[in-house]
Amino acid sequence: MSTQNASFSARPVRLVVAGLALAFTVSGCAQLKGRQGYVVDPVLTAAVAPGVDNRESVEKTLGRPTFVGQFGDSEYYYVSRETRQLAFARPRPVAQQVLRVRFDPAGNVVAVDKTGLELVSKLSPEGDKTPTLGRQRSFFEDIFGNIGAVGAPGAGAGGGSQGQ
Repeated sequence: MSTQNASFSARPVRLVVAGLALAFTVSGCAQLKGRQGYVVDPVLTAAVAPGVDNRESVEKTLGRPTFVGQFGDSEYYYVSRETRQLAFARPRPVAQQVLRVRFDPAGNVVAVDKTGLELVSKLSPEGDKTPTLGRQRSFFEDIFGNIGAVGAPGAGAGGGSQGQ
């Protein structure tokens, strides 16, 4: 009877181990959510008004910008992006908001622009080969193509040119 008790208690253990293995396998396929950049608060972003706010009040309301304009500090950019990713796949953007605040030379807000995911473009490389200019050469032409060309007259500064 002791052998029956040992095999009877091993069956639930096997089921638990199989269930745990299945749970770990399925959890690897879960969708991952990611958030990058500025955390958008619609109330605060709507509070920034042209003609009312200045650079200091924008920084107090929204915080420091994600980045400043390339040709001076006349533009502040607040960038927020949400992505989704399945297992080991490349993350794909689901939502994006870029808030641009433009200032005049005195530091007062001139305009506030919002853009979204409609301006994101997907770039895909052109296949698995890099296009090159020039003629197409085979493997053997690359290896044996220069035989006899080294030192030949008119082949550059090889042995065929006369030193004067």
